[in-house]
Amino acid sequence: MKLAKRLTLLTVAVALSLPGYGRDVTKVGTTAAPFLGIGVGARPLALGGAFVSIADDASALYWNVAGVAKQTRPQIIFNHSDWLADINFDYAGIVVPAGYLGTFGVSLTSLSMDDMEQTTEDQPNGTGVEFGVSSVAFGLHYARALTDRFSIGFTGKYIRESIWNSSASGMAVDVGTLFETPFWGLRLGMAITNFGTKMRMAGDDLLIQVDPDPTISGNNERINANLETGRFDLPLNFRFGMSMDVVDTEQSRLTVAVDATHPNDNAESVDAGFEYVFNNFVALRGGYRNLFIEDSEQGFTVGGGINYRLQTFGFLLDYAYEDFGRLENIQKFTIQLLF
Repeated sequence: MKLAKRLTLLTVAVALSLPGYGRDVTKVGTTAAPFLGIGVGARPLALGGAFVSIADDASALYWNVAGVAKQTRPQIIFNHSDWLADINFDYAGIVVPAGYLGTFGVSLTSLSMDDMEQTTEDQPNGTGVEFGVSSVAFGLHYARALTDRFSIGFTGKYIRESIWNSSASGMAVDVGTLFETPFWGLRLGMAITNFGTKMRMAGDDLLIQVDPDPTISGNNERINANLETGRFDLPLNFRFGMSMDVVDTEQSRLTVAVDATHPNDNAESVDAGFEYVFNNFVALRGGYRNLFIEDSEQGFTVGGGINYRLQTFGFLLDYAYEDFGRLENIQKFTIQLLF
């Protein structure tokens, strides 16, 4: 018994001394519905994703729903981008202020691509049968300002992913808070996103025919059965950020922001960015994503926008460029309408 214990301790000691042991395991690619982690809005993305404490337009529905609590006019946001590998990413949201009742919102997120031809081991060039892939999330949002400085918001989501004749669905909630401190205009924001159920693929594509007992002759060799896939968590993320207007005059405003993120499918990281607005009309932005993550393909971001507002109508057009290293780049356009 003593010898067994010693051998066990020796094995553990050797394992701990091996190069690379204890290296952080990021769990990249281990969650379902990863499209929920794709950022929404060209303005936040041009800021490097450091937006949880700014969250002052309709894109707050994604980053920090508490940010829409103080909106006084209905807003509509449209976001489109040609994502990696010829994938289309689209987002649409509506924000409707309701006075003392709070602010309500609805959003739709879609990740889609053109149909692909099925290939098999026997027909690697294609079978002539095409299949589709899509991911969709539908959200209902509510936010309210509890004081003149503190707001809170909630989101409920229905999520569905499908490939050919199989699909998986789940439910999730987001919770966000926003606090404007009395210290030099410092703002603090916090958001927990995608806290919800696990997702499992099921459908006709998992239907197979098996022989329950190959050792018996004369029995039915084609009994219908279903393969059972694993259950996967959603991409839960905790984000905390702070921002401040370091320059705030009649004609110019310079805002700096920093966010810290803690996802369940990657390592902790920091996003940082700045926004310079001239005459409340033209904006220039820049930032950096995923600071302190090893081997990250994401890096610097840059963009700009125009803000045209009248008493009864407003139009915002924003653009963002995201560097993805060896995966080249992503360009996003966002349109927001105010009524």
